[in-house]
Amino acid sequence: MEQMILDTDIGTDVDDALALALALKSEEISIEGITTAYGHVDYRARVARKLLRMCGREEINVYAGIGAALLRQRHLIGYGHEVEEDVLADERNTYESKHAVDFIIDTVLKHPHEITLMCIAPMTNIAAAIIKEPKVAKLVKRIVLMGGVTRLGDNGIDLPVMEYNVKCDPEAASVVFSSKAPIYMVGLDVTLKVKLTASEQRQLADSEQPINKELAKLITRWQQLSGKDWCAMHDPLAVSLLFDPSLVTFRPMDIHVEYDHCHPTGQTVAVDNPQSTVHVGLDVDANRFMNQLMRRLLAN
Repeated sequence: MEQMILDTDIGTDVDDALALALALKSEEISIEGITTAYGHVDYRARVARKLLRMCGREEINVYAGIGAALLRQRHLIGYGHEVEEDVLADERNTYESKHAVDFIIDTVLKHPHEITLMCIAPMTNIAAAIIKEPKVAKLVKRIVLMGGVTRLGDNGIDLPVMEYNVKCDPEAASVVFSSKAPIYMVGLDVTLKVKLTASEQRQLADSEQPINKELAKLITRWQQLSGKDWCAMHDPLAVSLLFDPSLVTFRPMDIHVEYDHCHPTGQTVAVDNPQSTVHVGLDVDANRFMNQLMRRLLAN
């Protein structure tokens, strides 16, 4: 059983919600807690609580984390989603009073070499935990993160030079990548090869399970906001490594985060190093991943 803390900016891109659903429906994964990062962390915590309630998993605790960038000199960026007031008003969508960073530190230290930090958000909470308690980097089992882009794969020419989670807080990303913790980087090099289309959305909408119907609605909203008829499965691909690490081909490389104090910034520069503790995803078995994703989401 893989013990995992899910660090998420759920409530923006739909793939965070899909990643949470995938983790909940994977018997190989035990979610020790959910932490929220970046922007309206209170709202994000309440969204996570709502989805847990829909899945009948209210025993999993949720902790709000840091809403600003690590050095607090960057404006928040994103797609400007409207906060759903019904999520905030519903008294059932409550969360723990303990801070996310303290929860991460306490859990990793209590369970040395057993906890995977699954970071599918800007890396502020993880960086703050490492800064506050450096033992986190030594005692975590691994950090799996959706972030960065190297443009070293066969699709490199079509990729942007910066990725959203790193761009939101490049200083935090720099702390994490330089921490010497065992890191598995699932970046745009592989995540933009896995796409959920209208066919999969219809399957979710036709499901009898409330969580799948909710996911289908979130996908529709995201497509309207993004102007695309597909959704990249960035975060679910990261989660999938806990039940099938063979889906992604990794190579050990050092990652340097290039940044200054202006926006936009946060390029992730990869340098080959067979001894590196950072493993960079460069290719993915997209069809096998999508088959596993849908099979698990649609299972009763």
